[in-house]
Amino acid sequence: MEKQEILNIFRQSKALLEGHFLLSSGLHSPQYFQCARVLQYPQYTERLCSKIADHYRHKQVSVVIAPAIGGIVIAQEVGRLLGVRSMFAEREQGKMTLRRGFQFFADDHVLVVEDVVTTGGSVKEVVGLVEENDVTLAGVGYIVDRSAGKVRFNPEGFSLLTMDVITYTPDECPLCSRRIPLVKPGSRDITKSI
Repeated sequence: MEKQEILNIFRQSKALLEGHFLLSSGLHSPQYFQCARVLQYPQYTERLCSKIADHYRHKQVSVVIAPAIGGIVIAQEVGRLLGVRSMFAEREQGKMTLRRGFQFFADDHVLVVEDVVTTGGSVKEVVGLVEENDVTLAGVGYIVDRSAGKVRFNPEGFSLLTMDVITYTPDECPLCSRRIPLVKPGSRDITKSI
């Protein structure tokens, strides 16, 4: 899949948004990738996730895991395409953890997936969870890399779309200076798209 094809999928889904957004990293941005709008369409989900699954097919993946909530659909679809288990990690008292009876087995090869990576914080926490459980990390796959490749994962990170999207710390944000309302995506309806 070419970058333009992926961007077209985001535009057709009205998933590439413009405004003043509070990212999960705490940074602010004038653009936001609302992957949930893309993932509501099974045909797009399958096309995007098949690229991640194909990239890691040779890694003997036995389980796919994602941080809740953004990566859950991706974990399910990549797991389906690879014919393996899928699960998600959740925050409990501020720490990513396995709940709902999810568990790793000693011989697992784990693929961590996510929708969008900006600083990689949530993904790094899930990677830490894999390492704490002493199982093999097969890699990290995600749809959008907002860091322009600055965020790195070991042993291997793979993204479908790498972009250098502008971000600001809250105290340096010109959108705040201009008093443009700050929106935390998912907290209210966002309808303006690029």
